[in-house]
Amino acid sequence: MRKDSGFDTKLIHGGQRPDALRSVTPPIYQTSTFAFRNAQDGADCFAGESDGFIYTRLGNPTTRVLEDLVALLEGGFGGIAVASGMAAVTTVYMSYLGAGSHIVSTEAVYGASRSVLEKHFSRFGVEASFVDTSNLEAVKAALRPNTKLLYIETPANPTISITDIAACAEIAHQRGILLVVDNTFCSPYLQKPLELGADIVLHSITKFINGHADVVGGVIVAKTDADHCRMYNVMTSMGPSMDPHQAFLVIRGLKTLSLRLERAQANAQKIADFLEKHPRVAWVRYPGLASHPQFELAQRQQSGPGAMISFGLKGGLKAGKVMMDSVQLAVLAVSLGGVETLIQHPASMTHAKVSADAKLKAGITDDLVRLSVGIENVDDLIADLDQALSRC
Repeated sequence: MRKDSGFDTKLIHGGQRPDALRSVTPPIYQTSTFAFRNAQDGADCFAGESDGFIYTRLGNPTTRVLEDLVALLEGGFGGIAVASGMAAVTTVYMSYLGAGSHIVSTEAVYGASRSVLEKHFSRFGVEASFVDTSNLEAVKAALRPNTKLLYIETPANPTISITDIAACAEIAHQRGILLVVDNTFCSPYLQKPLELGADIVLHSITKFINGHADVVGGVIVAKTDADHCRMYNVMTSMGPSMDPHQAFLVIRGLKTLSLRLERAQANAQKIADFLEKHPRVAWVRYPGLASHPQFELAQRQQSGPGAMISFGLKGGLKAGKVMMDSVQLAVLAVSLGGVETLIQHPASMTHAKVSADAKLKAGITDDLVRLSVGIENVDDLIADLDQALSRC
């Protein structure tokens, strides 16, 4: 495969390593440990002078294919596959945050990414500030001399607010701070944070990268060898390694990323247009709508608007509950990025552990409904949403 190969060619052929039987599909190396050829080989592996495998917590050939593939797609030095999206988040936190350090994060960040800082890292003297990172002046004002990470989620979960990655990279690097981007909502198909100046990018690969709602996993990609090594050492010490069978399933799902996402975002654009005109809907946030506050930024930063929509109902919380109970095709479930359309109420579900004041400040209101659009027939999806809205 040529270095300048297209994205879809990389999806199919990237990261693969030849094996003894020349398998077209990467084999599942379902083993806990690996035999050394001799004593010197074992010593070389442990000394880091050989690229051989030792023990699956420390690395596995199947998992390595996935790590190399996602790093290729993101344009980074190397990938680190882990057991969940939150394992990716906490590995980054553990690698750079210590007693007396500070992190600035997107206000409307995924609930668990916030609560782990507030409830657990705070016990060890880590401070966190949550601001509207789409407001660059707010970002600058939040930075402190002890800030180690600027952590942004763009588009944000679940408000779909968009942060300027390149501008944040410039702000962070002027202060010697690393920029970390959660790229879950876009995937590397629609957004390349490392190319825009980020130092680290991560994903819950449970979502668009795998795309079939059958695997939980996470991945981190570092721009440099030094950052990759630092986080890899933390990951192997803490132990949230990805199982090789997990990796195999994600590799299989990843091959159709562009096909799935193109269909899903085409559906999402039509649904967003429908919702914006519906009399029971108060507002819609979708990067493909000119009404989105950061529409022009989305046009520059992303290669497509994606498949995530948030909208508010005029009837508030009561109407939201009615809608949740009235959909027939859309599935009432958390998570996102699968082939099926999922609908949920963030204030009472994914962000339930975030305080009421913090939710309100972040724009996670009781009327907010989050929709992850799948690849079903779009007319069927619109008909389902329409009948549910008619009951609100």
